Amino acid sequence: MKILDRYLLKTFLLTFTTVFVILFFIFILQTVWLFISELAGKDLDLILVVKFLLFSMPRIIPLVLPLSVLLASIMTFGNLAENYEFAAMKSSGISLQRAMRVLIIFIFVLSIVAFWFANNVIPYAEYKFVNFRKNIAQAKPAMAIVEGQFNDVGFYNIKVVKKSGENGNKLTEVTIHEKPNNMGENKTVIKSKTGELVSSEKSSILKLVLNDGYYYQDVTPKKYEDRAKLPFIKGKFKKQIINIDLSELNKVDDSKESIAGTNAMLNVNELRYTLDSLNKNLDNEIVSFSENINQRVGIRKFSSATTPKKKELPSNLMSMYSNKDQVDILKMAGSNVTSNIYSIETTQRDLKDKQREINKHLSALYEKFVIAFACFLMFFIGAPLGAIIRKGGLGLPIVFAVLIFITFHFINTFGKRLSQEGGMTPFMGSWMSSFILLPLAILLTYRATNDNGLINFDAITTPISQLFQKISERFLPAQKQK
Repeated sequence: MKILDRYLLKTFLLTFTTVFVILFFIFILQTVWLFISELAGKDLDLILVVKFLLFSMPRIIPLVLPLSVLLASIMTFGNLAENYEFAAMKSSGISLQRAMRVLIIFIFVLSIVAFWFANNVIPYAEYKFVNFRKNIAQAKPAMAIVEGQFNDVGFYNIKVVKKSGENGNKLTEVTIHEKPNNMGENKTVIKSKTGELVSSEKSSILKLVLNDGYYYQDVTPKKYEDRAKLPFIKGKFKKQIINIDLSELNKVDDSKESIAGTNAMLNVNELRYTLDSLNKNLDNEIVSFSENINQRVGIRKFSSATTPKKKELPSNLMSMYSNKDQVDILKMAGSNVTSNIYSIETTQRDLKDKQREINKHLSALYEKFVIAFACFLMFFIGAPLGAIIRKGGLGLPIVFAVLIFITFHFINTFGKRLSQEGGMTPFMGSWMSSFILLPLAILLTYRATNDNGLINFDAITTPISQLFQKISERFLPAQKQK
């Protein structure tokens, strides 16, 4: 039996490794395609491109690993069934469960490794990936500027005709538009013949030195009739230095707290700690707002001794005031109601946003366990399915694997999005795909164990044939009598 276990494990590992490498390469190409705008035309050297890909690779594992297990299981057991190796094993008294035992142990170990990877490696890589994308302009400032088009850098839009120099920091024909503030349109345009980018990796200030240029600044007259003349100020300079603050665009800090912990950057312990803080803040805000709104609308807690008796109040309180005072009271009441409604709606939106953030962290917490269970699930779908269809290779197994994995991934994505918006609990949203496909895994394992087909056609065709037989027996004797 040890020989058989080694043979099955070797066959599965070889297929699994091949499939994993191919799928991983495909998903890497997809990642490059998604971020091609950040890589193309920015003079990135090979080292930076390799770093970019290395930091983006771990996030692909949750997609590639379950699909690789599914496809490798179908191909391995499909080949064994197609070559009648399963028939030989069963004739020797070896059941499907016994043949799967060594692979179940391997999948169990793989699931533990997958959970460790999702809990430790992926958060660290996600943190590095986000920071690397933010730090591209600071590590090599010329990367932030592409020739022949306007580039969003800090509070300016910069366009250069040509870049030169060893690091591309020498600029020719520079045009700069200062971004408008919240009050109006663009007011300042700067043009220069040459320029130079000067920066330091230790500083978040990008220094742009301009030579031989002009600046144009629109002026808004106080008198409305003078605005149609479109006055502006024009100035000339030999040298001008513009300091661009990139601290918000390229924040460099080794502490995770500084980048407002995206849930994908946190492990299980950090997620639990963050969830505890978020829930406490949400509860405190609800209590604080409820007390505040009660005070604003005049709700008080009266004791029985201080509660005014009903007979002490007139039936029509407004009759106690003059007509003018009644109008003022009604206006004040309407204003208070409008203000309170606006405050309630605003707070409701804020509370929904905070609850959505809590749901995202809960989904990220459950996803670390889902990836481990998904390896088990895909194996118990793929192994019996391969034994049933009895086809190996890259034909029919790929069709089944893609259909099953697309279903799994679609349900998983739909569940997470729905749970984040409060349509269902984050637990159900994260585990919904596994709960839906779990009966399929049980059914396939049961049918493969009992040597049944994928679908029991006899259960469908037998009642139909019996119905036709009864109809023929009823009408044929009548035709013979005639």
